[in-house]
Amino acid sequence: MAEPKAAKAGTKSEGKPRRRKKAAAEPRSRGIPPDAIGSGAHPAELTRLAEAIQADGGTVLAPYKDPLGGHWQLFAALPIDLVEPTPYQRDLSKPHVERLSGAMDRLGRYLDPMIVVRGESPGGSENSRAAHPYWTPNGNHRLAALKRLGARSVVAIVVPDMEVAHRILLLNTEKAHNLRERSLEVIRLAELLAQTENRPERDFEIEFEEPALLTIGLCYQENGRFAGGAYHPVLRRAEKWLGTALPKALETRRERAARVLELDAAVTEAMKKLKERGFDSPYLRPFVVARINPLRFKRGGNPDVDETLDTMLAAARRFDAGRVRADQVAKAGGAAEES
Repeated sequence: MAEPKAAKAGTKSEGKPRRRKKAAAEPRSRGIPPDAIGSGAHPAELTRLAEAIQADGGTVLAPYKDPLGGHWQLFAALPIDLVEPTPYQRDLSKPHVERLSGAMDRLGRYLDPMIVVRGESPGGSENSRAAHPYWTPNGNHRLAALKRLGARSVVAIVVPDMEVAHRILLLNTEKAHNLRERSLEVIRLAELLAQTENRPERDFEIEFEEPALLTIGLCYQENGRFAGGAYHPVLRRAEKWLGTALPKALETRRERAARVLELDAAVTEAMKKLKERGFDSPYLRPFVVARINPLRFKRGGNPDVDETLDTMLAAARRFDAGRVRADQVAKAGGAAEES
């Protein structure tokens, strides 16, 4: 019986040496060590803020630097009647306030300090600013729950920088935002800032998060039942930050929002034609929008938002419901009609 042939060098029978996976790089060390959080000379603005808190009937519990960026701030107890939410954030959710206050009541503890700023308020009348010198950009529901339980004070992180109050979408993490809430918060903030700011809209990229939210927010202000989810993918891709001053940019966005609402009306008419043919689906609007979207088959590029809206409006007005098959609607998905 013949002996088996020796395997050739480098063949699979010998097995190739496995490459070792590179170890994940350790994150770069940054920030402040624990023993330095409270050390160092306090800046003058922090001292003035501490004195104002004491004069308002509050108590400064500790000055400290945030561990990541090293910014000075105060941990303090404030009279709850002096604290109000910033006027441009989303409306309160009554069920969420009830759940939150119920949980606090059962636990008998309030363990999640809110962020607060003091000074010239980001909105409201002079009388309102005098009555409520502290504004929270991220604690609306917690504040309402505490007031519902009859609390007399609130523990908060008091930040000397008013700009922090404008970073509403970055800070508000207590309850997940939907598109309607996000866009309304952004447009309310933009309209408030436009009263005093003349910088270009693009300078507020951090505050506003994405340009499409401004246009969609204006649509929701005109029509509370606007189905923003159907148009968000198109606008998010085509919208860009404007280089004009914020007040002028808002004028442009109001004109654009009116165009989107005109498009939505045409889409609604197309939906009626489908319903007359017996189609009944919560996805009719995104189905129609997808059919008339000129960007759906395009990759990359730099689409012009106004040209895109014009093309979609023309397509919506000539929409032929007779060419739509039942299986096409059945496969449709996306954002259903919003209540």
